[in-house]
Amino acid sequence: MRRGRRIAVDVGDARIGVASCDPDGLIATPVETVPGRDAPAARRRIVAIVEEYEPIEVVIGLPRSLSGGEGPAAAKARAFADDVAKLIAPVPVRLVDERMSTVTATHGLRASGVKARKGRSVVDQAAAVVILQSALETERVSGRPPGETVEVVI
Repeated sequence: MRRGRRIAVDVGDARIGVASCDPDGLIATPVETVPGRDAPAARRRIVAIVEEYEPIEVVIGLPRSLSGGEGPAAAKARAFADDVAKLIAPVPVRLVDERMSTVTATHGLRASGVKARKGRSVVDQAAAVVILQSALETERVSGRPPGETVEVVI
């Protein structure tokens, strides 16, 4: 397992959830919810978070269908990952499968007593935590970085 903090990003239609982990990669914790996936301000905020946390990589959730295919949401996540990768280079960006992360996060929040209305503001962060924990576990088990690297094309 590589040592170093990671940042995870859950790209949603209206909001972006962000999580980070400790330098040992043991536990992921929520950071914040960034409004407006398509807004330039959202990308600037992601860059600022990366500058503040100094991660060894940024992990972005790739929403695949249950069959493993990619639809419009995956295309949006790939485009977002490409943009972010250019802005934060040389910090690597990796796309990881995030099937069911929002569902898992929502169930976890409900189980802990968070009301649906209040939960909307944190579900994206919780989904980013789920994505990051999954990526960390994948690396721990396989010994390899998770997902696929986003190549920076200038």
